[in-house]
Amino acid sequence: MASEEHDKVVQAMVAQLANPPAQPPSLEEQRAQSDEASMATPLRDDVVCEPVDVAGVPAEWVSTSESEDARVVLYLHGGGYVFCSIATHRELASRIARASRARCLLLGYRLAPEHPFPAAVEDATAAYRWLLAEGVSPQHLVVAGDSAGGGLALATLFSLRDAGDPLPAAGACLSPWADLEMTGDSTKPGVVDDPLVTLESLTEMAQQYASESDLRSPLASPVHGNYRGLPPLLIQVGTRELLLDDSVRLAERAKAHGVDVSLETWDGLVHVWPLFAPAAPESDQAVARIGEFVAKHTA
Repeated sequence: MASEEHDKVVQAMVAQLANPPAQPPSLEEQRAQSDEASMATPLRDDVVCEPVDVAGVPAEWVSTSESEDARVVLYLHGGGYVFCSIATHRELASRIARASRARCLLLGYRLAPEHPFPAAVEDATAAYRWLLAEGVSPQHLVVAGDSAGGGLALATLFSLRDAGDPLPAAGACLSPWADLEMTGDSTKPGVVDDPLVTLESLTEMAQQYASESDLRSPLASPVHGNYRGLPPLLIQVGTRELLLDDSVRLAERAKAHGVDVSLETWDGLVHVWPLFAPAAPESDQAVARIGEFVAKHTA
């Protein structure tokens, strides 16, 4: 069951959503507000953030005093392909770096609607190849992401495999958005009680990111993908998520294709709860599991 601390965070977020401003902010204003809000959680003193140009895409190396140079996590932030940034996920990346004793390359891939599908996939794939060119070994590299970034991580693995690139040691997905058509059972009314994510908001972001003809492409909706030959996968999802069934179907499909999959369903938790630190203990617990997974597969 969810902790009292987790539920207090959710209640505060629900209260904020229930009182929208009289004048809806523009897309640019919403992005700026989310960046500003993320600064409320300070980084620990030993976290080092180094901006870097990755094949023309802004990125940031996030590391701690415990990070090992050879071990790398390519992290792809969520936000429905429309929102969020390096700034919104810097703190989470720092905790993943600490837990996995790795460096995180946090990628600021291009966002929709200015840059629709497949721009994000192109940027993530180029970043992975850039890492290899910089001397990072695939055996010491993991591709990870949350929400849309979780779906993007899988799309990146598909793209690399199909192009014949050496694949990373593993992939990790936090509450992945993997079906842009939202056909899973958990998206149907009354199946789950998701206090934060709505079908209307997902539909709007899907339309901004991909055309109707692209929604079923495995690179946009990895639930339709061929998983054969992919490395081990970790999938974390909360049971209160509208996107719960995305994770369940991903795991079933990947296992049917012979992939080593660890599906973790966290009882009573909501979408991308690892972002709730330090307020909710489940946040660091989930990140600790990610760290164990990364360390195991990049040893």
